[in-house]
Amino acid sequence: MNRRHLLWGGSAAAATLVGVGAWFWRERGDAPTSDPWSLVFDTPDGSRLALASLRGRPLVMNFWATWCPPCIREMPALDRFHRDFSSKGWQVLGIAADSADKVRDFLSKTPISFPIAVAGFGGVELSRQLGNLSGGLPFTVVFDRRGGVMHRHMGETRYDQLAGWVQGNS
Repeated sequence: MNRRHLLWGGSAAAATLVGVGAWFWRERGDAPTSDPWSLVFDTPDGSRLALASLRGRPLVMNFWATWCPPCIREMPALDRFHRDFSSKGWQVLGIAADSADKVRDFLSKTPISFPIAVAGFGGVELSRQLGNLSGGLPFTVVFDRRGGVMHRHMGETRYDQLAGWVQGNS
């Protein structure tokens, strides 16, 4: 088999996996809709988290995965931001594009003070709906208290960047 056949076969297999993953996610009943605030996610501890419960206060929503080095590097900055700004009304939510088992294992080694939702592959699709055109990770969206998008950021965030977004937007 030549290299071209292997490349085409690999592309076809990847496309099939994406299609099957999207179908499975849609069948679970929590596929993204035009209103992401209506979504409900599992958490690593097995409870459920409704995004609607986070409306009414500014929110930093960060899409990440345990296998993503820049995602892991930015976790301390997000956690520090949560600790420093939650008293000022700000919230942070991590949405893991990963499995609950991997997220639980990660959190057992790296405790985080903000809530985490487990979205699996569907987290990437939701991030696309929120403006992540490339589908890359990490991706951060900042919402105002009414649920409107204030900022979008592709790539690793820093604490000073997060804190700067708060200025004039509280």
